[in-house]
Amino acid sequence: MRLKSLEIKGFKSFADKTILNFDEGITGVIGPNGCGKSNIVDSIRWVIGEHKISNLRSENLESLVFNGSKTRSASGIAEVSLTFDNTKNLLPTEFSTVTVTRKYYKSGESEYRLNDVACRLKDIHNLFMDTGISNDSYAIIELGMVDDIIKDKEFSRRKMLEQAAGISIYKTRKKEAKLKLDAAEQDLARVEDLLFEINNQLKKS
Repeated sequence: MRLKSLEIKGFKSFADKTILNFDEGITGVIGPNGCGKSNIVDSIRWVIGEHKISNLRSENLESLVFNGSKTRSASGIAEVSLTFDNTKNLLPTEFSTVTVTRKYYKSGESEYRLNDVACRLKDIHNLFMDTGISNDSYAIIELGMVDDIIKDKEFSRRKMLEQAAGISIYKTRKKEAKLKLDAAEQDLARVEDLLFEINNQLKKS
């Protein structure tokens, strides 16, 4: 699986539609300060499901939409699309090319699309679950993350090694399984309470 292209429109500083093609051999994006490198990383994390707005260096969702300038009017929508080459079938889908899109409208509406078909965020997470790609993945590294790795902030080195070794997916599944088990135990406790009440009522009658 390889990232083929990134399309940004109306996201942060990218007022016009901008397409970045990642040909084979390209592993990074460089440029002068203020040219939008960090916004590119933010857009990638955003489209694959980042929901913590502080991780996108913004105050709220509305601030992700291009707010206009002296020469440009504001945009009404932020839209980002990632296109992957899936010829090796690493993604669990029959398509050889997979495009994931996220849109946010200033009206407050938002949507996810998978190959231009409406889907849920959970569908996006499930699609990338076994690939090591996620909103907190070290597959996409920005400058601040390099500092975190060097300083081992919040055990970042361990997290990176777990992702590289493919352990993170099992920790995620374990967490999901525990949540389901806890929910089932709560349901069982409610059923037992109901049975107790019913038995009491039957005895009284």
